[in-house]
Amino acid sequence: MQGKFVNWQAIRSRVMVFDATLAMIMFLIMSIGIVTLYSAGMDFPGRVEGQMRNILIAFCVMWIVANIPPQTLMRFAIPIYTFGVALLIAVAVVGTVKKGARRWINIGTDVQPSEIMKIATPLMLAWYFQKREGGLRWKDFIIAAVILGVPVGLIAKQPDLGTALLVVAAGFAVIFLAGLSWRVLITLVLLVAASVPVIWPRLHGYQRDRVMTMIDPTTDPLGKGFHIIQSTIAVGSGGISGKGWQHSTQARLGFVPEQTTDFIFSVFSEEFGFVGNCVLVVLYFLLVIRGLMIAANAPTLFARLMAGSVTMIFFTYAFVNMGMVSGILPVVGVPLPFMSYGGTALVTLGMGAGILMSVQRNRKLVQS
Repeated sequence: MQGKFVNWQAIRSRVMVFDATLAMIMFLIMSIGIVTLYSAGMDFPGRVEGQMRNILIAFCVMWIVANIPPQTLMRFAIPIYTFGVALLIAVAVVGTVKKGARRWINIGTDVQPSEIMKIATPLMLAWYFQKREGGLRWKDFIIAAVILGVPVGLIAKQPDLGTALLVVAAGFAVIFLAGLSWRVLITLVLLVAASVPVIWPRLHGYQRDRVMTMIDPTTDPLGKGFHIIQSTIAVGSGGISGKGWQHSTQARLGFVPEQTTDFIFSVFSEEFGFVGNCVLVVLYFLLVIRGLMIAANAPTLFARLMAGSVTMIFFTYAFVNMGMVSGILPVVGVPLPFMSYGGTALVTLGMGAGILMSVQRNRKLVQS
């Protein structure tokens, strides 16, 4: 009987790895996403079924990662980072070109290695700072900048500005939480601002167009500005309470681009209005707050840095997507977390959520 009791406890400890608060927030966002996707994807058969499959895969990945202690995750930092950088180099040499971008490599199926680096880069940085805990010097931050700069440079060259931005956000969060001073941070911001005249001519033509279109989309209303104009019309036409579920005229008439993926927020805004947007923003706010709480209470530096970087990924996904759909940020192809249709990004987010739950579970084990 005692043996059966111990086995039951072991099974229960493996199953009950989820942080209830974090899981509930994610469930609510994904539920809203499925409802919106059903409406937005009526002209795209199989999208809801496909997203349910993606959610199931992401859930399995999240559960697996949540069962891996942070100390074990730390051992995989160098191999995963090295493997990811090697794949990015392979993409630059023999990658598959789609829509003018070389972002994929075929290994039986097309794989986008840049997605790996959203987790691999902060994982490597967290490992690096953990090894130097208590004796950090200025040169350590320079080395960390190189660790971050290598994958970001390779990703930006594909070109994939959206993913590069996400990797920068996650990696910089680790560097900042590791102890980067505010003086250095302000200096970096000023240097970036001062380097704009040098960086601007080096940007790809489409990247400059996106910035100029964001500033004034009416300069090319039927061309480069069409997507932003139609998206902002959809967001604004929702009014206070929205037009109602499945009554998004912009989506129904085909004016909203990528309405099931990057621009699903415009469909949601038109159908549920300002009130719906407030509910969604509050849910993302709670998601970020919960992530920060887990990071603040993490028992080790590595766990704290990883939890903080994952939280920054969640924030950056939501902020950039809502910003570009609303016309206040350039269009960079960033999905809305746990809502946009797509498997790769959802698996990445599931992996991030699994890391948060692993950190929280490890904290409880340490306290007990």
